[in-house]
Amino acid sequence: MRTHGWGGSPPAGDEEAILRIKNATHRCVAEHGGTTTIAHVAAALGISRQTVYRYFPSTEALLIAAALDGTQPFLARLARRLHPVTDPGEALVEAITYTIHQIPAEPYLRLLLDAGRGHSLLRSVTSQPARDIGRTLLEQTAVAWDASGIGPKQMDELIEWTLRTIQSFLIDPGDPERTETELRGFLRRWLAPGVIAAAVSGITDDSPVVS
Repeated sequence: MRTHGWGGSPPAGDEEAILRIKNATHRCVAEHGGTTTIAHVAAALGISRQTVYRYFPSTEALLIAAALDGTQPFLARLARRLHPVTDPGEALVEAITYTIHQIPAEPYLRLLLDAGRGHSLLRSVTSQPARDIGRTLLEQTAVAWDASGIGPKQMDELIEWTLRTIQSFLIDPGDPERTETELRGFLRRWLAPGVIAAAVSGITDDSPVVS
């Protein structure tokens, strides 16, 4: 670990170095948004870019690491909102609606998911970091997923469906764009029944085709 720079107070070890780099990244994102680079972060810490590269191999890797930390306050709020929800369809409706309407005020959520209105960090909405966020969204509820008929495989598909739905609304929010109440009603009419039907029927890829 290099000892020069760091505002004259080098970190005690790698763990502290990573924490300070992430904290500097948060400040840079607040100022520069999605255009933040390793050069910005290095300058904020008074260190070389090579020092940052010791811990993060690219700007993308750094921003994703910071973003996964930076979304925690949002996820905590969502957890409180979803905690009483026990219905699978309603859980999906509320998670999607709240996420879509919170994105404008959540810089890291925008960086991770909002390919429709700006730069998205994730190469794919189904990449592992995106899936981790999607799983966290659904795990905030009080839904007994296994008991409702949605096992691990179905949960993976449901996470993908949730992320694809969010992506769709971000790419094309509608004209005119729906209010939060309108979007919630739209999803309750057309999305929630499908989730409930799949859970009740236990449909899988191996289910026979009805002719």
